[in-house]
Amino acid sequence: MTLHIRVKPNSKVDGLAYDDAGNLTVKIKAPAQDGKANDYLVKYLAGVFGISKSKVQLVSGFTNPHKKLEIDAEEAEIKQILQQLV
Repeated sequence: MTLHIRVKPNSKVDGLAYDDAGNLTVKIKAPAQDGKANDYLVKYLAGVFGISKSKVQLVSGFTNPHKKLEIDAEEAEIKQILQQLV
């Protein structure tokens, strides 16, 4: 399953939510330098979805807050978790 998200690094707390426009936004504690935020994002999303880090792959947006990720998991399970955010 492909996810398009907006990442906000340097947040006080980690969080996954939909913004007012209906876009998926992830707040993470990691700083946006030397790929730390990308690594932390993969680790965080793997924890949220209950899968290993190797099943979360950053496809595009390495230096951009708008990212495209490929999640190797059951689409129904991912959608169920995301629906709980609404």
